[in-house]
Amino acid sequence: MTLSSMTGFARTAGTHEEWTWSWELKSVNAKGLDVRTRLPMGFDGLEVATRGNLSKMFKRGSITAALTLQQSGGATRYQINRQHLDALIIEGKKIARENPDFTPVTTDGLLSLRGVIEVEDDDAADQEPASLEKLLIESLNEAVVTLADTRVEEGARLAVVLTEFIDTLASLLDQVAKSAELQPDIIRERLKAQIADIVSDFDTLDPTRLEQEAAIIMTKADIREELDRFAAHIASVREMMAEGGAIGRRLDFLCQELNREANTICSKAHDTSVTRIGLDMKATVEQFREQVQNIE
Repeated sequence: MTLSSMTGFARTAGTHEEWTWSWELKSVNAKGLDVRTRLPMGFDGLEVATRGNLSKMFKRGSITAALTLQQSGGATRYQINRQHLDALIIEGKKIARENPDFTPVTTDGLLSLRGVIEVEDDDAADQEPASLEKLLIESLNEAVVTLADTRVEEGARLAVVLTEFIDTLASLLDQVAKSAELQPDIIRERLKAQIADIVSDFDTLDPTRLEQEAAIIMTKADIREELDRFAAHIASVREMMAEGGAIGRRLDFLCQELNREANTICSKAHDTSVTRIGLDMKATVEQFREQVQNIE
């Protein structure tokens, strides 16, 4: 199964007798699935089908589904919203009394205001046969499939980028693992030298307690466990990407784990080269995570 991005766009169009329409679907990133619809007046019944079809196909993303519908033939009839107009007239007179220097309100000015003149609602949707709604849903389904295809295409491009970041992390991990500063004998010798400096002025130190403290210090200085976990997380990322599907949330969680191990590597490092590599790890993990935010 392939990866799918949450970014995509699709458009379909159709005609039926005097009706013409177009569906536009736009998808962007989101934590979950958020479907928004913009439907013509009288066609609100399509909302359930629209949400249902999109929910079946997608798991995540903020998706806007907009239907533009036009009817040809016949003259468009208009009507004046008397209630709205009367309210505007009252407010206009009030403003004129309070501000005598203002230009008087004109009829043309009132009629040009939004909401005063409206297109008469013939309740066309109720008058049309069920075949129109069926065709609209079929056209929507085509747009949904196209949107899914575009998200998969974008996901394929993202997979290439993500793989490059994972390969970089694997390379950085290998560099840290090969560092001489991380070898047990090197850590042991460095610790012995430090202990020798400390005990040179103290003749009463308990050797057993000293050995215990030395073992604790060595454990804290050893980052091999962090490297093993880092390698395991990289392997998990590769497995998920090979599996495909809606893995965005799980990849995001692994990003947090990778960042945690990189932080620990930096904090435990006693060598500047290891610290530098650890910082490169953190930067690469952050870049990887930014791209993961686009994955479904």
